[in-house]
Amino acid sequence: MSGNPQFTLAELAERFGLEAHGDPATVVDGVGTLSAATSSQFTFLSNPKYTSQLAESQAGIVVLHADALPLRTGAALVAKDPYVAYAKIAALFEKHAAAPRGIHASAVVSASARVHPTASIGPCCVVEDGAVIEEGAILGPHCTIGPGCVVGADCRLVARVTLVIRVTLGQRVLVHPGAVIGSDGFGIAFDRDHWVKLPQLGGVRIGDDCEIGANTTIDRGALEDTVLEEDVRLDNQIQIAHNVHIGAHTAMAGCSAVAGSAKIGRYCLIGGNAGILGHLELADRVTITAKSLVTASIREPGEYSSGSPLQENRQWRRNAARMKHLDEYARRLTALEKKDKGQ
Repeated sequence: MSGNPQFTLAELAERFGLEAHGDPATVVDGVGTLSAATSSQFTFLSNPKYTSQLAESQAGIVVLHADALPLRTGAALVAKDPYVAYAKIAALFEKHAAAPRGIHASAVVSASARVHPTASIGPCCVVEDGAVIEEGAILGPHCTIGPGCVVGADCRLVARVTLVIRVTLGQRVLVHPGAVIGSDGFGIAFDRDHWVKLPQLGGVRIGDDCEIGANTTIDRGALEDTVLEEDVRLDNQIQIAHNVHIGAHTAMAGCSAVAGSAKIGRYCLIGGNAGILGHLELADRVTITAKSLVTASIREPGEYSSGSPLQENRQWRRNAARMKHLDEYARRLTALEKKDKGQ
């Protein structure tokens, strides 16, 4: 066994309310894949695609669905959702270096800022006028907290995170490196022969338990705030424009983008590289598949897609050429249908 924390089958079953099968004293101290885990590691099976690996798996404990239990000869934990159960158990083995309380000697903190004694301000951070860093918050190296920004209790800004101005983070918000929150929204007006910049006078409000991915940008509002409700999860390199409102428990995959003043409902799933045009509304529990472009509001829950699936290049070229004549073909078909009805 390694120096990692150790847990028995019985302990894990009791802690997470799972059904245990096999020797209750089976001990694990780490995590592995179904095919590569050792006898001292636990793993999971949630995708039926990998069921064939279960019988040969050397894992000490496998978290699985009841339907797969007959195929498992060793210790197992039965869960209604093995993937969720795995996520909770795996968190027991995640290691974070302890952050020292207080302000690092290289940090620059304004005299008018308020930093809780239990907060940690890392090397080369800047905390500007009127900013508030609440209890247990952690600012990793090179973070900048702009004027009037609030970092809620137990937030963690990993490194090089910038809160520009008028940003409020709720409690337990996790922000990954390079994220910029509260930057200018893209507001410009054309005056005869040049652009005039519109002032961005709003802010950003982010609810409790949100996660913001690396190099993601969230613009502040033009007048009212840009809002993320609680438990919103954003992947890396996402663009959220000014005055967007994202409902609670919505998750967005990498490189997706939302244009200004769009409103996304609760429990939505937005696939990677998807785009949502401005001033649109998405109902609760809408799924947008990867690379889709939303050009009209969606009023009903469900799964929506756009774009063309991958094809062999010669076939795609032929179809693309025919696409140019689609309107012509449709008109000719309509004319033929009318002629047939006339007969």
